[in-house]
Amino acid sequence: MVDGDTGYGNEVNVWRTVQGYARAGAAGIMIEDQLSPKRCGHTKDKQVVGFDEAVSRIRAAVAARNESTDIFILARTDAHIISYEEVIRRAKAFFAEGADAVAIEAVTTVEEMRQSRLDLGPEVPSFINVIEGGKTPALSYNELASMGYCSVAYPLTMLAAGIKAMRASLDGLHRKDRGPQTNMDFQDVCIAVGFQQYWDLAEKYVQ
Repeated sequence: MVDGDTGYGNEVNVWRTVQGYARAGAAGIMIEDQLSPKRCGHTKDKQVVGFDEAVSRIRAAVAARNESTDIFILARTDAHIISYEEVIRRAKAFFAEGADAVAIEAVTTVEEMRQSRLDLGPEVPSFINVIEGGKTPALSYNELASMGYCSVAYPLTMLAAGIKAMRASLDGLHRKDRGPQTNMDFQDVCIAVGFQQYWDLAEKYVQ
């Protein structure tokens, strides 16, 4: 699943973006209704395009999928900045256009997470983003499944963990502590980056 953002232009650009990712081998793509340049859904100053343009983007994405292209279309709305009612209106319209699933971004309460699933109905597959410390409550995938969500992404988890670990290592170097406890053992690094695989091949084929 790749993030196609706004589709990078008008409906023709959305069509081309979907086709390009499908040819590259992506299993799915998310297209959203933010105004370009888009923001992270959990940060400030977001804006969305009008209802008709939002729907036409998804119509173009679905058309690209239907032209002998095997790719899953996830339609996302950030219209929570307008109203909850607009969020539901857009999500239903996206699904009616043929999106495979919908995503309501930056849902702020557990009650609204549950209510949106009820308002969309069981026939509309719903995806959700959970960013630790962001606007949406960080529920587990089991809790979200019990509400009826079909899938969940934790898009910032690895980035946040990586930044914290790198800062800890750099702090250790600054303090001349050459062996921070957070570091992976060198032999494990060799395995992780593929050195061990090449060494094994060399022993097998190189005489």
